[in-house]
Amino acid sequence: MTLDHVVGYLRCPHCAADLRSDGATLVCATGHRHDIARQGYVSLLPGGARASTADSAAMVAARAAFFARGHFAPLVDALAVEAQRLGGSGPPGCVVDLGAGPGQYLAAVLERLPDRVGVALDLSKHAARRAARAHPRGGAVVCDIWRPLPVRSGAAALVLDVFAPRNGEQIARMLHPGGALVVVTPTAEHLAAIVGPLGLLSVDDDKPARVHQQLSAHLQFERERALAFDMPLRAPDIAALVAMGPSAWHVDPERIARQVGAMDDPLRVTASVTLSVYRA
Repeated sequence: MTLDHVVGYLRCPHCAADLRSDGATLVCATGHRHDIARQGYVSLLPGGARASTADSAAMVAARAAFFARGHFAPLVDALAVEAQRLGGSGPPGCVVDLGAGPGQYLAAVLERLPDRVGVALDLSKHAARRAARAHPRGGAVVCDIWRPLPVRSGAAALVLDVFAPRNGEQIARMLHPGGALVVVTPTAEHLAAIVGPLGLLSVDDDKPARVHQQLSAHLQFERERALAFDMPLRAPDIAALVAMGPSAWHVDPERIARQVGAMDDPLRVTASVTLSVYRA
């Protein structure tokens, strides 16, 4: 498999030189070579980088299962509409999805932007395997968002960041002049019906201010909007929702299963997020 449709937007993680396709390998002018996995993704982690905090295969599978049931459809649609508004007639460049997971958000955006290609970036090889197949105009890259990203400077017309870490300096570098960043962050009310009862990691009230401070040092804030919607979740849905998020590292699955079994079936759970737009 090749990544010919997106390689023109990538750079070498070792020397920042442009990459080109050489069959099943991406290579730079100084000779660094990066083999494309048989699943269609490429790892552009620099030497010494570790993926110990990456989502596990079980977490990625839980996320794919939850999205397949359509529970986050209002968020996916809202993000795609916003991306179409920003990227439909914006500057040249690709769409970059930071912390892309299985690629469901990027795929929805690319459906609205038929002239764009997309690059899914994630630390998890399990996520990259799925993201590589999420859309025919998408490509998947394993990398560390907190390190210099393997995307050329000015190559992105649009950057997506949905529930993912935010490296403001690198986002600003990747964005084409006139390009935009769309950030989706949870509010303190997000999934409140299960966060407290199940002892999951919560979102504090100061998070929006921290995100804004972090990004505004490198980008220009433009606007934001709130989005909230109810999801009637059955026990398997709740289990998948817990298993796909950061709380999966900290909870006992057997305890969660017992507690979920004692809840209403279905249980009405509210998703509450903020969509923010920043400009290069």
